[in-house]
Amino acid sequence: MNAPLFAVYGASGCGRSVMPLARSQLQRQAIPSIRLVFVDDQPEAAVVNGQRALRYEEFVEAPAGMRHAALAVADGEVRKRLADRCLAGGVRPWTVIAANAVVMDEVTLGEGAILSPFVTLGSNVRIGRHFHANLYSYVEHDCVVGDFVTFAPGVKCNGNVVVEDHAYIGTGAVIKQGRPGRPLVIGRGAIVGMGAVVTRHVPAGATVAGNPARPLVKG
Repeated sequence: MNAPLFAVYGASGCGRSVMPLARSQLQRQAIPSIRLVFVDDQPEAAVVNGQRALRYEEFVEAPAGMRHAALAVADGEVRKRLADRCLAGGVRPWTVIAANAVVMDEVTLGEGAILSPFVTLGSNVRIGRHFHANLYSYVEHDCVVGDFVTFAPGVKCNGNVVVEDHAYIGTGAVIKQGRPGRPLVIGRGAIVGMGAVVTRHVPAGATVAGNPARPLVKG
């Protein structure tokens, strides 16, 4: 049987930041870097940062016993479309975790997560599929995070918070701690702006910004 083939799907900035983590993870598993590629719908070059770049069609046709892909795209809705595409093509979700990320007790981490350097997941946390946690982000105790959620760098998600599917939390945002049995909720598809301080529930689909965070009113 052919050896497995691994991919970072997306060769833009996000993907180029994930690739060294993916390469290091495979090295720890004694898997040669030749079995690791970028996948991009429109690759700008045949080689990006030292790794081959393939179109999706080339990736699924390449000789391999199994194919695995980490979806390195910050937009959760786009990640969902790519996840569906990979599922239909027999490509398995791949979780990439930086060597210095910290995962504490009783953490459930869904498939396809990407945890960047200096990320911390506190105890008794449940996280859904294809979660992105960028540099220096944390999720504290007793939080529930949905599918296709994105934390930009430096997000501080304190305890007893629920972040629903497809939410995007901007760089440096702070989410106030909720209470046991009364979590603070960030609704499905909500966007929390850069540096926002969230002290109350955010409705589904809303965009909030500021300190304290308030809904943005479209002009």
